[in-house]
Amino acid sequence: MSQLHLHLLSDSTGETLEVVAKACLAQFDGVDVLRHFWPMVRSEGHLDRVLDDVERRPGLVLYTLVNSNIRRELERQCRRRGIHAVSALDPVIDALSAVLGQQAKARPGRQHALDAAYFARVDAIQFSIAHDDGLGVENWEEADIVLAGVSRTSKTPTSIYLANRGYKVANIPLVPESPPPPSLFGLKHPLIVGLTAGTDRLIQIRRNRLLSLNQAAETDYVDLDAVNAELAFARRIFADSGWPVIDVTRRSIEETAFAIVKLCEQREYSQT
Repeated sequence: MSQLHLHLLSDSTGETLEVVAKACLAQFDGVDVLRHFWPMVRSEGHLDRVLDDVERRPGLVLYTLVNSNIRRELERQCRRRGIHAVSALDPVIDALSAVLGQQAKARPGRQHALDAAYFARVDAIQFSIAHDDGLGVENWEEADIVLAGVSRTSKTPTSIYLANRGYKVANIPLVPESPPPPSLFGLKHPLIVGLTAGTDRLIQIRRNRLLSLNQAAETDYVDLDAVNAELAFARRIFADSGWPVIDVTRRSIEETAFAIVKLCEQREYSQT
């Protein structure tokens, strides 16, 4: 397995760099990536300290820096040291500048301005946390999306992922011994989506979860017949309710969230 020291330099929080790096690294297998985050780099003195560490642990430098002097110094120092440095946003900004006929505004962290959309995301995250795992039944009508499924079908991480994109999400486990409240089936505003998974995959995930918690690895939670019964119970609810269902067996959280967003868009289009 090859190893890469990835240095992420930003004049803001570095969130954009982290997302870009994660998306690009997903295209490569067998790489041990050691990430080094360098946020709020806004002076040449700070840059010098960062470059000393980069020289000790050379690899790839990925950066978002709008100050032209600091950018030039970073590029000059990296060339002198034989280190590859790439600006993550330049190609997109250059293309937008050409199409829009405008010069980009060199403002550090401008993409994270505290606008209405930012506060909407904060509200969505708070709502989704407060309505995780069947909590807050009385407020489900305020949700944009409700996710329902048996245990370990990625309801919580998918909820948080969607919340980061401004969707208020509630989620509820489907348990044969504790059927969902009748109010779930009377909701008008939220899009309700069922999440399911293959039996073998579900048992594997659950067994790993038990091992991580140092709990007994052989219980009804991972028993084949018991898991099949849970899934059958969920399928009956999905069929009776007519909710759209997504099989997450071979989907990442991002792929599941994207499919749910598409369902939201289709629903909005059909209602217009």
